[in-house]
Amino acid sequence: MAAKSNAELKEMALGDLVEELRATKQEALNLRFRNATGQLDNNAEIQKVRRQIARINTHIRAREIELAEAGK
Repeated sequence: MAAKSNAELKEMALGDLVEELRATKQEALNLRFRNATGQLDNNAEIQKVRRQIARINTHIRAREIELAEAGK
């Protein structure tokens, strides 16, 4: 799975971001299992995926704040 850039994440709809978050969390789970069984060659992939999850969560939260402020 190719990591999406911040610009690509910013253009995504909220539902798409939630789906991307779900898929990225699944990828992180798979990487952890591969690491535990010794099949993971590049341990840096785990950190990259964790940072991608944080980026997606940040964009989701920013959308939630925008919607809350627009509703005032």
